[in-house]
Amino acid sequence: MTELTERDLAVLGLEARQWRTAGAKERAVREELNLSATRYYQLLNGLLDRQEALAHDPVLINRLRRIRAAKRLSR
Repeated sequence: MTELTERDLAVLGLEARQWRTAGAKERAVREELNLSATRYYQLLNGLLDRQEALAHDPVLINRLRRIRAAKRLSR
């Protein structure tokens, strides 16, 4: 198992926040992580499959995995 990088931890930390407006999250992704929204979600999706991320924040990862699974079923 590899450790989570600082960027991985920053992505998880940003995802754990609550957002008042839809654009606030995307703005924070650009300003704080210097990533496009597309790249952010690619990284986040990859983190959902990693055991290190699950060990770091099991509640967040399991919630996001459920959301991802529900979206896949609705397609």
